[in-house]
Amino acid sequence: MQNASDQSNRGDKNMSRLSATAASMILALLAMPGFAVEQGDRAPAWQGIDFSGAPVEFPALLDGKPTVVVFWATWCSYCKAFMPYLERIQDDYGMDQINILTINAKEDGSGNPAQYIAGLSLDTIAVANGDAIAEAYGVEFIPGLMVISPDGTVAYRRAWTDLPAGERVASFWSRQVRRSLDQLL
Repeated sequence: MQNASDQSNRGDKNMSRLSATAASMILALLAMPGFAVEQGDRAPAWQGIDFSGAPVEFPALLDGKPTVVVFWATWCSYCKAFMPYLERIQDDYGMDQINILTINAKEDGSGNPAQYIAGLSLDTIAVANGDAIAEAYGVEFIPGLMVISPDGTVAYRRAWTDLPAGERVASFWSRQVRRSLDQLL
């Protein structure tokens, strides 16, 4: 038969293990990147700089219009596949109806983002060095693709995909963006 002192010591050891486990879990959660901004969430405000050095502020840039947001990088084959679809979206909806916001993020130093964005046939609000913005939105994978409503709410956020880069996935994303824009307009 065990005495009360032995049971108390065993209980203290169990509490210590439980406390250590809880502390480890809390530290792991704190070390994780911020939670992603999801559909229905208010898009965080931010200030950035475009490729000419001019300031860009969100949500002021919404200007009462739905805004397609693309976090992109020069190395991203998915981005390269999607950009022609983005150009067609802009052509079909018109600059008077929607904004296109491209945010360069997660560059690896191998490309020239300013040259890349200048080579597109887009009239876009193009933000340079958008890593902090991508982090605030919880963008882990490029392209990060969203549609923000005129009131600043995320109306659409692209889900992760295992489809290979190319026309099939770019067309799929284009349909989703168009569906979201149609609901907002």
